[in-house]
Amino acid sequence: MVLQRIFRLSSVLRSAVSVHLKRNIGVTAVAFNKELDPVQKLFVDKIREYKSKRQASGGPVDIGPEYQQDLDRELYKLKQMYGKGEMDTFP
Repeated sequence: MVLQRIFRLSSVLRSAVSVHLKRNIGVTAVAFNKELDPVQKLFVDKIREYKSKRQASGGPVDIGPEYQQDLDRELYKLKQMYGKGEMDTFP
């Protein structure tokens, strides 16, 4: 009788462990696959390239003189609207 319970418990335990391992192996296989597909690799490379350009320039990348003019114009409008305070810093 005790032996039958042990075998039944063993069967249930084996089944539960089997299901658990199948689920986890499926998830970890994707997580451990570090090789990127070509499109994803290209995207990540462009992001890294942009980050290095941004750090080198200290601001927005590949902007023209019209960007700075637009920025100055908008800051001027904000100063006229909301007062003469420093708009570049947090209050």
